[in-house]
Amino acid sequence: MKSPFLKALEERILLGDGAMGTLLFARGVPQSACIEALVLDQPDVVRRIHEDYIAAGADIIETDTFGANRYRLAKHGLETKVRDINFRAARLARDAREIHGWPGFIAGAIGPTGRMLATVGDIKPDEVRAAIREQVEGLLEGGVDLIILETFPDIAELREAIAAVKACSDLPVVAQCTFQRDNRTLGGEPPDEVANIAASLGADVSGINCSLGPHNALEVIEQMASSSSIRLSAMPNAGLPKYVDNRLVYRATPEYFAEYTKRLVQAGANIVGGCCGTTPEHTAAMRDMLEREWNRKAQPKIDAAITVSSPPAGAPSPPSDEKPRTLREKLKAGGFAVSVELDPPRGLNPRKALEGAAALKAAGADTINIGDSPMARVRMSAIALAVLMQQQVGIETIIHFTSRDRNLMAIQSDLLGAHALGIRNVIALTGDPPSGGEYARATGVWDVDSIGFIRIIKMLNSGTDWAGNSIGKGTDFFVACAANPTADNVDLELDRVRRKIEAGADCLMTQQFYDAGSLESFLERLGPIDIPVLIGVMPLQSHKHTEFIHNELAGVFVPEDVRERMRRAGENGVAEGLAQARELLEQCRPMCDGAYLVPSFGRYEVVGELVQFAKSL
Repeated sequence: MKSPFLKALEERILLGDGAMGTLLFARGVPQSACIEALVLDQPDVVRRIHEDYIAAGADIIETDTFGANRYRLAKHGLETKVRDINFRAARLARDAREIHGWPGFIAGAIGPTGRMLATVGDIKPDEVRAAIREQVEGLLEGGVDLIILETFPDIAELREAIAAVKACSDLPVVAQCTFQRDNRTLGGEPPDEVANIAASLGADVSGINCSLGPHNALEVIEQMASSSSIRLSAMPNAGLPKYVDNRLVYRATPEYFAEYTKRLVQAGANIVGGCCGTTPEHTAAMRDMLEREWNRKAQPKIDAAITVSSPPAGAPSPPSDEKPRTLREKLKAGGFAVSVELDPPRGLNPRKALEGAAALKAAGADTINIGDSPMARVRMSAIALAVLMQQQVGIETIIHFTSRDRNLMAIQSDLLGAHALGIRNVIALTGDPPSGGEYARATGVWDVDSIGFIRIIKMLNSGTDWAGNSIGKGTDFFVACAANPTADNVDLELDRVRRKIEAGADCLMTQQFYDAGSLESFLERLGPIDIPVLIGVMPLQSHKHTEFIHNELAGVFVPEDVRERMRRAGENGVAEGLAQARELLEQCRPMCDGAYLVPSFGRYEVVGELVQFAKSL
């Protein structure tokens, strides 16, 4: 007889629940706790979350067992409790179902082992199978209706997990991977390959969970649907998190998730739900959308591509001074400096970045900003790319430099090396947490934050290292610090910016914002400062791009009137976004000394026209 779950899946779109871990933390569970062990120690807390998702309209609730395998539990000394935890977690979910007379399904949640498979790691395929099977057996005993394999980093481990489930049960299997910004797994596999291999191994559903947010999930589902017949699931995070008051906060709203629920179903998803950062409120909003939409005839898939403008034609060449002035000299002389941010490549080939820098130099850009593995994702060294640009393109650079990845010795060594190679401009940053990027197992160093980092650079400029040892002749770095005019906690941000200036920052560079009033208010509250200010401007591309930035880009707020203008622009989103960027530059010109422009999706040609406009101010 066909599984009731599979039968229901043939009849309608099913709605999964949302986050377990982030909701537990939000309700007071310490970040250091083993959340899977709560099914033994605080069962009522876990059951209430199941009940909240049931009340919100979920068709599927997942057991609190994502990390309940022998390897992850061993970190808490609980490796002998695998059966007890998985069994009890399944029973808790069943208790919630029975209390409410709920007709939905209980999914036994299984995540990766947390260890790397040989040949690159220290765990063998048969050990993965044994660990997964041990979990499955406890979940089976507890009475789950299906198994969800989620957040798997690559096909290799997912393959072993599917085999383990199939070896000891006939339950339906949902097999999900997590994908990076380039829509590939950490193992480098594209969505269609994941879906087709999952199908060939006997999974009933394949899909994406966790990852970057609904926008990323939509692109993955579209690619899977275009080349595979397996049913699909999408359970994304509520965007990328940011730290607020020592805890992770996710920005994507229930309304944003509801809109993407419709798009995901149109793209081919048969199961939708949420992962980290989503709440019963997100589930309820998604339920409302499904109730309105799922019985309608299939709609055309939404095109996830962003339309961009053509490269600017006839860009003027920069002035042909015998010795071009440096960034600090331009700012000191009262000129309006324009920089453009370019990301280093993810591999060995810097060609696109170098071509972009050359085109932007021709358009009139004074400098190029280069990120330091932005968003905690591995890229070519900013120092290396900066040297290549200065040597091959002949344009001054500003390197982003974080204290995330280096201890005190490495920070100073790399700075001395950068200086020896001709780099003079540094933006001192703390850096995004590794856990918010692609390397969940990586750890941040953070011997100092950005404030302490500025002090280190200033000590090197004075001829001593952090320990007070002489380095001979001092360095000559021009140091920029970051500021966010639309920070969630403006008082805290103002305090940190003042401390950065006191530490010796030579220049202030703001995060992107979309309302001149935000800058005016921020600078007014900051008080008089005697260092130049460069504002961050990222032109919007479309209504969808605008909503993505507002809901999923940590620390960035897009005012409602700007979002509405982009919505009304429709297919003319690029032109409207550039028009708004020009307006913002004009409005902010009396309050700033320059701008750094941030191209969306690495499309530097879109901001070439804006460079010329900014240089005319």
